[in-house]
Amino acid sequence: MSKLAIIGGSGLQKIPDGEFLRDYFENTPFGMPSSPLRHIKIGESELVFLARHGENHTISPSEINYRANIYALKALGVTQIISVAAVGSLKENIRPGDFVIIDQFFDRTSKRNDTFFGNGIVAHVSFGNPICPVLHKKLIKAAHNVGATVHNCGTYVNIEGPAFSSRAEADFYRNVLEADVVGMTNLTEAKLAREAGICYASLAHVTDYDCWRDNSEEVSVSDILKIIDRNIELTRDIILKFINQIFLSDECNCANALSSALITPIEKINESEKEKLKIILNL
Repeated sequence: MSKLAIIGGSGLQKIPDGEFLRDYFENTPFGMPSSPLRHIKIGESELVFLARHGENHTISPSEINYRANIYALKALGVTQIISVAAVGSLKENIRPGDFVIIDQFFDRTSKRNDTFFGNGIVAHVSFGNPICPVLHKKLIKAAHNVGATVHNCGTYVNIEGPAFSSRAEADFYRNVLEADVVGMTNLTEAKLAREAGICYASLAHVTDYDCWRDNSEEVSVSDILKIIDRNIELTRDIILKFINQIFLSDECNCANALSSALITPIEKINESEKEKLKIILNL
């Protein structure tokens, strides 16, 4: 049976309407995750919630222990992740308050540990389509069903942060990359989820127009927080609607991502590394 996790970002530190069951404090070979893994029951469904930036938003995007977060969810038996993230818009028609169901990423990070491998283990997972197609489809349906303004696909530029983009950078993302939104977290999660064989989808809620519009002021945190407050109620509605679909019988190939990606023979992997990654390697 599928097990769902929600990774909450800015403004989403908890899930509503849920019965608290327990907190898991899951240490990993990569350290502690950003927050306790909160086990919640909503109706007949159970899910796990993880606060990406910590329960009190104390962890910046570059400081998030992405490997520990994904490893801990995998160790808990999670098979599907919905990631919620605040983003800036790079398109006039993608307005603050809208939602974008991401289907592509562009990497502009420089300080991230975005793979479980190395140290004598070589693996090259397929990442041409970085989002689980089944979760993507279900997320689109859920968002439309609650009356949100939804863009069914979009390219997410993952910058390093914590500073927002310069105008030159924003113009490059818009005009050269022809990207749709800019954020600081989801690409790294998506890469690690793919290596871990976990289905991953991204629900991006738009908070601002970044800084590229000639008639707009530079991005400010206070303005973003106002939009986040308005977005979060719809975000919760989308998640609740999504949960009702999660156990449909559609299938994807995300769980088998490593089957053709691992280059190093298992018998040649150092025993300590093999033990460290046995959950990821499905040993």
